Amino acid sequence: MAGATKSGARNNGATPWVTVGVCGGVAAYKAAELVRALQKLGADVHVVMTRAAEEFVRPLTFSSLTGHRTITSMWGGWGEQNSSPSGLDDQGMIQHISEAEGADALVIAPATAHAIAKLAHGLADDFLSTMALATTAPVIVAPAMNVNMWNHAATQANVTVLRGRGVRIVEPGSGYLACGMTGAGRLASIDAIAQAVMLALADAAGEATQAAAQDLACETVLVTAGGTREAIDPVRFLGNRSSGKMGYALAEAARARGAEVILVSAPTALQPPAGCEFVSVTSAEQMRIAVMQHLAQATVVIGAAAVADFRMAKASEQKLRRNGALHLDLEPTEDIIRAVAAAKRAGTLVIAFAAEMNADVEHAREKMRSKCADAIVLNDVSRAEIGFDSERNAATFITAKRATEIAEGSKREVAEHILDKVLGLRVAATVATKR
Repeated sequence: MAGATKSGARNNGATPWVTVGVCGGVAAYKAAELVRALQKLGADVHVVMTRAAEEFVRPLTFSSLTGHRTITSMWGGWGEQNSSPSGLDDQGMIQHISEAEGADALVIAPATAHAIAKLAHGLADDFLSTMALATTAPVIVAPAMNVNMWNHAATQANVTVLRGRGVRIVEPGSGYLACGMTGAGRLASIDAIAQAVMLALADAAGEATQAAAQDLACETVLVTAGGTREAIDPVRFLGNRSSGKMGYALAEAARARGAEVILVSAPTALQPPAGCEFVSVTSAEQMRIAVMQHLAQATVVIGAAAVADFRMAKASEQKLRRNGALHLDLEPTEDIIRAVAAAKRAGTLVIAFAAEMNADVEHAREKMRSKCADAIVLNDVSRAEIGFDSERNAATFITAKRATEIAEGSKREVAEHILDKVLGLRVAATVATKR
């Protein structure tokens, strides 16, 4: 292929070869922006288009941007620039095989529901689907479609299948869609897709399995965990059912990924994770003081603790006797996350948690805004299988613009997904700062 470093072998040069697959959807025009973004990051970009994609963008657009012929067909596939129906490339190699073997990464953006279904079921009836089946390079898929199509059980099942095969999914955003509806399905930001490609390239190049495993090495993560206890008298307290398992899983996962970790924990039955600085507290006020004392060190604060909303206005110094009805005089505790957000240093990310009896995303987002947090993790604790004391969890990671479902898994698996999202916020903040 014109401008290619080689044919039929994985690119081992300094310039990674990235093939962008473009499917037929309104977001197809954004693929041109992705091409430019990848080029700015140092990639040699090739483009493969489906037949439907040509209804939205002409192949010549991508050829002009990349300096390579745009592939549109199994049989020669060079769009309007090609007259040969041979299916061979310039070196006489079978073209879809040489492209599959040559690419260091394949990113499909936008990926339609139809394209995702074909990938999940191993169908190969055009150049893009055939190349995807033939390549051993990392595959990154950025879906874009109508909200009902994205939420359909078939699409979600297909996405789950692809994830299970190691395909990296760049979750779509939420908002106003071209179809006039509002919800999830909008193509993720170009920066997010480009960064996903570069991370995949780094992993595949083996630049580091080590670096990938230590992707939080520059962070100091302060995690709160457990359920605080507010004294009623010397033997009784107001508490909650939090086991602390989610917070401890987050601390353990962050430490394993290279972060310095400070774990501020209310009482639990758990052993503190190895390698973490551990601070034991009991009440909400003690937790607030400990967090504020360590805040200057933190670059990320994750408030996973179940902090009491109320405490006794004045705890009894003596054990209260059972002499009929008892009325407790309660006062609100201070919002620790809101205090953190007000006092943090510039660049520190603040992640709140919301344990609710339903999955009301907008209510959780409003809570996030009131706390001035960068994101909030919504847990539906009404589900017995993932509620308090369970070994499993599921969540929704919510920012000002997006709400991303984290599928049910062990609390350590959910913790890893949450940290992935936090890392994504860090990358986005870094990109924004450089602009």
